[in-house]
Amino acid sequence: MAGPRFLLHFAPRTRAFRILWLLEEFGADYALIQHDLEAGTHKRPEFLAINPDGKLPVLEDRGPAGDWTGIVVSESLGICAYLDELHPGLLSPPPGNPERALYQTLMAYGAGVLEPALADKAFPRAEPPPARALGWPDFATALGRIERQIEASGGPFLLGAALSTADVLIGSTLQYVTAWGMLTPSPVIASYLAALEARPALAAARAREAVRA
Repeated sequence: MAGPRFLLHFAPRTRAFRILWLLEEFGADYALIQHDLEAGTHKRPEFLAINPDGKLPVLEDRGPAGDWTGIVVSESLGICAYLDELHPGLLSPPPGNPERALYQTLMAYGAGVLEPALADKAFPRAEPPPARALGWPDFATALGRIERQIEASGGPFLLGAALSTADVLIGSTLQYVTAWGMLTPSPVIASYLAALEARPALAAARAREAVRA
């Protein structure tokens, strides 16, 4: 194959980092296509042709033989799920395993509940919306569910002893919110973050990000 299989449209300190981390966890063959958010490269016509929303991350898959064109996955959850399917059972319970139900729930919870709740926390509304108008609780409540899941699993990760793709999705959010000073981690979350920090793939992803920054 000429060149890497995956092309990750990337900018430092964005949600694209979680995909970089996941690619490292899978040991995938990839290259980064660097974007400059200040210069607005993600809003240029050539990128809008790939993702009309003009946002990162975006993953292009060139296929096992490098002959695929136009195969694009966007949105963090979509990309994480796509990569997980290409590496079955490595970072998730395999299809048919009853634990996959919880895994799928956590994947959706990270993108569909935790992140919207975080946005509400970071950018408070002038007035609280009607409870029926939102499909997620406040951030403290969402975080509480994550804590209880870690405790129930026995830790150190969401599903127990083994890291899953859901940890990359949810853990990266908690890493950022902690770094921003918006969260003082409880002992449970602090232990969870420490377990994530110990991942060699996370260190490799940070080193790759630093080179491209």
